[in-house]
Amino acid sequence: MRRLFVGLGEILWDLLPTGKRLGGAPANFAYIAAALGERAAVASRIGRDRLGYEALQAIEAHGLESAWMQTDEQHPTGTARVQLDAHGEARFEIAEDAAWDHLAWTRQWRTLAQETSAVCFGTLAQRRARSRATIRSFLRAVRPEALKVLDLNLRSPFYSREVIVHSLALADVVKVNREELRIVAEMLDLAGADQEELARSLRQKFALRLVCLTLGAQGSLLVAQDEVVHHRGVRAKVVDSVGAGDAFTAVTTVLLLRGQTLDQIGRAANRFAAWVTTQPGAMPPVTRDVLTQILQSSEP
Repeated sequence: MRRLFVGLGEILWDLLPTGKRLGGAPANFAYIAAALGERAAVASRIGRDRLGYEALQAIEAHGLESAWMQTDEQHPTGTARVQLDAHGEARFEIAEDAAWDHLAWTRQWRTLAQETSAVCFGTLAQRRARSRATIRSFLRAVRPEALKVLDLNLRSPFYSREVIVHSLALADVVKVNREELRIVAEMLDLAGADQEELARSLRQKFALRLVCLTLGAQGSLLVAQDEVVHHRGVRAKVVDSVGAGDAFTAVTTVLLLRGQTLDQIGRAANRFAAWVTTQPGAMPPVTRDVLTQILQSSEP
């Protein structure tokens, strides 16, 4: 039986200066998992509108399962206006009260949860009570061996201490960037003089299997119970940074379930994330040559 990787939460159109591209961290996660050869699905909600129809078409064109998508009669498909600075770093203006703010816990999604091998979720899709309750129900319904991956993805003002703590308590793996680690460390009064110590404190406090700290051009830090692996950054000519962190999360999750070492995981995740920054949008076409170059390279 093939493993099923699920992106649970928001799906939206990133409205970039160059045009709209499908996005949302959970959808980006599922796309990269599918590109790596895994079975992948998006569990989200779209409006009964043109953007929703186009989203379904794009999901299917990207090799993702669309049967689990929900349709909302009253709320529009999500969008986010994206501004890029001179270095390609993105700033998001996320539309409120979108269809994905109203995720419903259904019998169909209970079935999906039972089939799931790994699920990625975040805090953004928990900004409203209904979707928050649905996401928590989904996570409680997965099989004990399923990997629950939290990409914090903090977008001000759409998070709270309660949501962060509850999400961390439900997770097995967490991915944070340096700013998110700083916010969480202050919020939870984590002990540590540097980023590695703070990541260790976070892992220990919530009994996490793995903490993944992404450091942009400086690479990443993977912190497990008995091992810490640092990888230096990969040089890249950045077009935009949209989706790079989601690619890191997806590669880490897939390779973790494939039994690869933290060193192998860190190398591949950094290389894939760097490659995504050289492409426009979060779901660039992934060719066999790209996969071979990234996953089989012996370079650090």
